Amino acid sequence: MTVGRGATIFGCDGPELGEWERAFFRDADPFGFILFGRNVETPDQLRRLTAQLREAVGRDAPVLVDQEGGRVQRLRSPHWHEHLPALDMVARAVNPLRAMELRSTLIAAELRAVGIDANCAPVADIAGPDTHPFLRNRCYGTDAAGVAALARVAADAHLAQGVLPVIKHMPGHGRATADSHKHLPRVTAAADELAQNDFAPFKALADVPMAMTAHIVYEALDDRPATCSIVMIDIIRNQIGFDGLLMTDDIEMEALSGSVAERAAASILSGCDVVLHCNGPHEARIAVATSAGTMTPDALRRARVALDARRAPAPIDVALLHSELAALLNA
Repeated sequence: MTVGRGATIFGCDGPELGEWERAFFRDADPFGFILFGRNVETPDQLRRLTAQLREAVGRDAPVLVDQEGGRVQRLRSPHWHEHLPALDMVARAVNPLRAMELRSTLIAAELRAVGIDANCAPVADIAGPDTHPFLRNRCYGTDAAGVAALARVAADAHLAQGVLPVIKHMPGHGRATADSHKHLPRVTAAADELAQNDFAPFKALADVPMAMTAHIVYEALDDRPATCSIVMIDIIRNQIGFDGLLMTDDIEMEALSGSVAERAAASILSGCDVVLHCNGPHEARIAVATSAGTMTPDALRRARVALDARRAPAPIDVALLHSELAALLNA
């Protein structure tokens, strides 16, 4: 499996790839790409764009998206199905596990049909009474065992449709009372409480091929946000047991301090495999590519293992699955 050597995943500007971006991606050779609403118009346009991205680097690079369903859903109607927020769906469904399996299968099938082969889901964070609204109804439940079971079903359904799941936000974002897009959340829970609850769903899914970090400080363990913390990355690798490809959450989020170049360098130094840079000017992308550098031998190994998990989609009857999901939600 041919893997890009750049320790980066980059977003792009619009629905078509510009000439500057083509040249930059060719030189930076990122591991992969991520798409947002600004990149999405129609299925045909999206298939062209995903092909252009892969042509720019000359290989079958992974193309990611955040398609959780609900508020965080980049592909929307009329061309793609709209889903309830996950927590609302779980509360409403007669059989939540089957509903999650159907929902995830349908989402993954839509993504694969337009050339997207990695989804930043499932969300394995545990919703609590104080979880910030930016995250709460994106969670799957309020207890570790239930979240782990639903996240497992979601991850397996993605894999069956040829889409790599990216579990988030490791090692657990549910206690955050601030929006990490704007502020740095700080969690004061004791280390044993975190291990028994917040970290537990991620430990149960430690075999998932890819994961995304949380920009959160766990005060009982370290004074740096997990993305830039050697201590927290060591916990992810050794206590949680995750040996898959670990990508940062978006390096442009304001939870992190310093320039994007400093953030990228700190993330790699702490043990993240790949830096995610979703949006920014040309200068910022160049700085991130330079600071992140090339993937370490361990990161390359993990990247190859992750990409090897891509498979041909299992055949499904889309109309039948939609009908079954609707019945589970409307019974």
